[in-house]
Amino acid sequence: MSGKYILVNDVGTTGTRAVIYDGETRVVAEEYTELPSVFPEPGWTEQDPIVIYDKCVQVTKDALKAAKLEASDITAMGIATQRTTNLLWDRNTGEPVYNFITWQDTRMADECERINRSAFFKVLHVVGGAYGKIAPLSAGLKRNPVGKMLVAAAHLTITPAMSAPHVRWVLDNVEGAAAKEAAGDLLFGTVDTWLLWKYTGGRVHATDFSNISSTGMWDPYNMDWSSQLLKPFGLPGKMVLPEIRETSGDFGSTEAGLFGASIPIRSLVADQQAALFGDACFEVGSVKCTNGTGTFIDMNTGEEAIASIHNLTPFIAWKMDGKTTYMLEGMISSAGSSIQFLRDNLCIIEKASDSEECAFSVEDSGGVYVVPAFTGLTAPYWDPYARGTVIGLTRSTSREQVVRATLESIAYQCKDVVTAIQEDTDIEVSMVKADGGASQNNFLLQFLADILEVKVERPEMLEATALGAAYFAGIAAGIWKYPDDILRIHRVEREFEPKMSPEMREKLLGGWKKAVGRACGWA
Repeated sequence: MSGKYILVNDVGTTGTRAVIYDGETRVVAEEYTELPSVFPEPGWTEQDPIVIYDKCVQVTKDALKAAKLEASDITAMGIATQRTTNLLWDRNTGEPVYNFITWQDTRMADECERINRSAFFKVLHVVGGAYGKIAPLSAGLKRNPVGKMLVAAAHLTITPAMSAPHVRWVLDNVEGAAAKEAAGDLLFGTVDTWLLWKYTGGRVHATDFSNISSTGMWDPYNMDWSSQLLKPFGLPGKMVLPEIRETSGDFGSTEAGLFGASIPIRSLVADQQAALFGDACFEVGSVKCTNGTGTFIDMNTGEEAIASIHNLTPFIAWKMDGKTTYMLEGMISSAGSSIQFLRDNLCIIEKASDSEECAFSVEDSGGVYVVPAFTGLTAPYWDPYARGTVIGLTRSTSREQVVRATLESIAYQCKDVVTAIQEDTDIEVSMVKADGGASQNNFLLQFLADILEVKVERPEMLEATALGAAYFAGIAAGIWKYPDDILRIHRVEREFEPKMSPEMREKLLGGWKKAVGRACGWA
């Protein structure tokens, strides 16, 4: 089995990597390059689609060369990508009509706010809000289909991160775009769809359920395009939407001349969904925590899309063999970025890895709390007016205690999200699987275990996104059987058990809540 190879393109916001795995998911070769962003105006964030494609091709060629393999040696390819970032291109010429507009872009914030204030949305919020107040009193009220729709309606909000506002802006502001759309000549797609279309020479215009559910254009409850989210922007019109396929399956093959031979493409998947699968979170209630620049906490909710009363987000995790698996997500915007702030802005550590030694060098944070709300607080608070706060300083406070308090803040935020997930799902979390670069930090994972009061498991492979995409592609290619083979080859590097007393945990969490209260509504 080790003679079979899986190639993955893992395309993030800041960079793209190509990874080649063998049949036991050992890394044979890995190549990486940065992806530049374009900032035409304040709040605008774009990426050049041609550059993304060219760099993906280059790292793929470099990985094949490093592995001393030919394209014909690759059994299957998987593609994992950043979510929501989207593009329109001409179906006849293949030329993009504009750059990718990324999930970070806020150019349509005012228009989104106008729609959110409309009479239609106000009615939805009032009716759904009234239901949401009584829903927690009964599991049945929260779980019945009509009830879920009403709870979702209470929190239905158009945001600038969704794809539909971006598309509307392009149609209204890019010369010739509206005419192409009226003629039915414009294709819509996210990063995965664009790469697939390019790799297959324009033969396949498709995406998967995990990616489309992340755009804010898809209704996970009815499993169809969301009229409530598309109609305010006059979409889809005659814009051609991609075919939606299962996450693990046949997506065509790369053109033979691109890498020297055709490579079968057997998976498209969104990054956080790929990480959930890569961490082998197959059971209902299993949870992963991806600690990177931000932190993404996701629970597998099985065959049910959960309506959240805490403003968490239900997504399709994946669809295989006709079965849809859902997840509930809480996003924390400032995690690893708060450590970067200590390094780059405050200059109190030289490199991010120094934070672990600093934290272990002191017994506690000396009553100091850091609330890293640099751009507001996300789940479950969703306060864009919160601002970063350091509180509890005294004359005896040390640099090491501030560093420790910053790492602790990541775990506190995770506790807030996990508590919200448990209340939304009525499922008690018993273990968390932590991946992502910041999960290398032993202090962070031990404190996370202490604050969550659950075991935290760290896999050997922290890059769970690429691994998940490899699994999906390998399953479709017949290399592995789901879930038995994945569970067999899933390897754990270390487990962290909670050691903190209940009294200390409650004391620390009480201080955190007070600190968050001071940070909220500041701007």
